[in-house]
Amino acid sequence: MRELVIGREEAHQRLDKYLQKYFENASAGFLYKMMRKKNIVRNGKKVQGKEILCEGDVICVFFSDETFEAMRGGERTLGLYEKLAKLDDEDVDVIYEDADILAVNKPAGILSQKAKETDISMNEEILAWLIHRGKLTPESFALFHPSVANRLDRNTTGLLLAGKTLRGQQALSRQLRDRSLRKIYHCIAAGEIASGGHLAGYLWKDEKKNQVVVFSEQRPGSKYVETKYEPLAVGKGLSLLQVDLLTGRPHQIRAHLAAIGHPVIGDFKYGDTKLNEKYRRRFQVTSQLLHAYEITLTDGTVITAPYPPVFQAMSQYLRED
Repeated sequence: MRELVIGREEAHQRLDKYLQKYFENASAGFLYKMMRKKNIVRNGKKVQGKEILCEGDVICVFFSDETFEAMRGGERTLGLYEKLAKLDDEDVDVIYEDADILAVNKPAGILSQKAKETDISMNEEILAWLIHRGKLTPESFALFHPSVANRLDRNTTGLLLAGKTLRGQQALSRQLRDRSLRKIYHCIAAGEIASGGHLAGYLWKDEKKNQVVVFSEQRPGSKYVETKYEPLAVGKGLSLLQVDLLTGRPHQIRAHLAAIGHPVIGDFKYGDTKLNEKYRRRFQVTSQLLHAYEITLTDGTVITAPYPPVFQAMSQYLRED
């Protein structure tokens, strides 16, 4: 018999999910059978698998040593852990960390999460960062894979949140899902915008082109979007805007501002080609000047990400007399 004591990082998940991660080589059917036969019990009592684990719970496993080791496996997880440990974490600029979550200031040019197996995204680099600092061990990685909770476009900079623990991941997912977490973006847009606005429309995505269009009326396959913006500074034919995402759709800010004639500078998909070329030559703007600037968590924690150098230079430029 083996005893598995549930720690803080393993708590708050279903027992069956925990067991499927712990016993990498065991099928779900085998584990449910073991629970029915009371070969797996929680705190001395029979279980079904749907129970939510608490810190301090004791899971007793009545397997032979040979069966335990065979079902435990771990080769795939250990191989992935070792692969991650070899990665660089140079893009990981941590600006907030507590026991459960991590916030990084993502640079332009890197995906939040990988789109294909060979990609190296911020998610992998965050895992490498945690491993390099001894905050993620092979044992803890076998039971929980930390992961980013929100996403930013490849060339959008700013705040990316990750759950270090299951508790943190669940809390972030819940806040993002029910929109209790407030996200503020800053961007530099074409044209001098004198006052704030509240935009509403219907966003439709062309999957083949990976491009969206905003319509004033609903169309088949479109989704409702709301964007609120306020000018922070205006000058030189540009506006520094604060944008409050009331809904969160792919490319929403970029498409919505382009639809009203104020595209984001450096946006080569929805923007003004001549203006983009002008600022590419003068300030080396090679991606959209859209920055996930601030996030307020439901507990009142406010996390702010400093501008990247190019964004900072452009914001200073438009403020000059």
